[in-house]
Amino acid sequence: MSQGKFKKTISLLDLTLIGLGAIFGSAWLFAVSNVASQAGPAGSFSWIIGGVIILLIGLVYAELGAALPRTGGIIRYPVYSHGPLVGYMISFITIVAYTSLISIEVTAVRQYLAYWIPGLTKAGSESPTIGGWLLQLGLLIAFFLLNFWSVKAFAKSNIIISIFKYVVPITIIVVLSFHFKSANFSVEAFAPFGFDGIQGAIATGGVMFAYLGLHPIVSVASEVKNPQRNIPIALVLCIILAALIYTALQVLFIGAIPTDTISNVGWAGIQEEFSLPFGDIAIVLGLGWLSALVVFDAILSPGGNGNIFMNTTARLVYAWSRNGTLFKTFSKVDKVTGIPRSSLWLSLGLSIFWTLPFPSWNALVNVCSVALILSYAIAPISSATFSVNAKGLEKPFKLKGMSIIAPISFIFASYIVYWSGWKTISWLLGSQLVMFVVYFIFKKYVPTDKVNLPQQLKSAWWLVGYYITMLIISYFGSFGGGKGYLDNPVDLILIAIVSLAIFFWAKYTGLPKAMIDSDDETPEEKVETSH
Repeated sequence: MSQGKFKKTISLLDLTLIGLGAIFGSAWLFAVSNVASQAGPAGSFSWIIGGVIILLIGLVYAELGAALPRTGGIIRYPVYSHGPLVGYMISFITIVAYTSLISIEVTAVRQYLAYWIPGLTKAGSESPTIGGWLLQLGLLIAFFLLNFWSVKAFAKSNIIISIFKYVVPITIIVVLSFHFKSANFSVEAFAPFGFDGIQGAIATGGVMFAYLGLHPIVSVASEVKNPQRNIPIALVLCIILAALIYTALQVLFIGAIPTDTISNVGWAGIQEEFSLPFGDIAIVLGLGWLSALVVFDAILSPGGNGNIFMNTTARLVYAWSRNGTLFKTFSKVDKVTGIPRSSLWLSLGLSIFWTLPFPSWNALVNVCSVALILSYAIAPISSATFSVNAKGLEKPFKLKGMSIIAPISFIFASYIVYWSGWKTISWLLGSQLVMFVVYFIFKKYVPTDKVNLPQQLKSAWWLVGYYITMLIISYFGSFGGGKGYLDNPVDLILIAIVSLAIFFWAKYTGLPKAMIDSDDETPEEKVETSH
């Protein structure tokens, strides 16, 4: 039976709104108070630094996305450069992150809706009642159906939601600018927790989680009109606009807090005082209409994100199947709609599953952020490796200085992983090492027709080494339960050295010839790029 193909129906506007829509979800609605509590007024720099880091990684994706516009490219690029084993490990962590992200967004909708309907959340906790869980289930099914019908239904529904999502933060920026008090930046120390506070806010305060809009843009690459032009433009535009808006929101939030509140509770108490930052600050300022608008957006924005992530996850499941390390049925595309419907079913099932053991927004957000950064971090390595094993690869968008940008972006990604703390990455990277062992337990089922197992292992040792090294540094480091033996800047210098060593190890131990396929081929029709 002939295979269906993805249809190129997504315009530059659609693509940009998909990216911005993924960025402006639930995170911005509470992250500013978390950042203020962790870093004080200096937390504004967390957004700038985070934006620079994501922009560097985004530039790598812009070049890769233009050269290889593949559906689910984020988890196919590692296979092209380093083979099925590396692709399998990256696929696992990415799918876990994205399916749980869908759950996080519907959980956020329920928690914010409980502001008006208290019966959705159990008293004294963030866990849902039966009615609250059924609401989450209903939202997941709605996202599934929107994506099941057609790509156009997904994109157009996203445009409608996105337009409102952008109006609210811009309205907040305008209104709070009239309540700005510069004295708030000096009422206590500007950086009460030093550079550690700024670093921690980037990884665990919600900054990185708020910037997670790259994956959806690259994941729908095969459905984009003129991808060589539109993907780079959409990526860079999304990151720059988001960084400007986020930084403005942080500065204005700090400036709008009553000065005596800061004196009374200190910066560390701001998150508890303003748990729903912009809604709470609006009430304090006597702006009831703005508070209602924020709560309404707090319901709509995560819902829009859940819709986007449902779409993205289905494409990532499809890509994992195309890699050959997941059941082939998930690589099927419906001939009529051009949608990977079997992958969409799996995405729905997993997203429902995550609402059971992790009932609140905070239960998974930090883990998801780090998991996605780990999947982001592979792109610079794949890009560098293609310069060795796919020298003939045509690059419609070629960025000067990529030989410098790629290793620097990998170092910064490693910093974010480290800043997330030992408690988070100990089990997250530990589970990745377990998956490495599982791959060999079931080695008779893994794909070896294009790349034999010894070569797969040779091209994957750097990833195992990276995980083990980051675990050791984190254990002796000062973040999230580490022993505290490594202080700044020793820990950052050590991570930079290790990351550079891993980067070049990975660059020169990729496959002898890049294994590149296209979306129009069946998984058995993969071809090698050997120019």
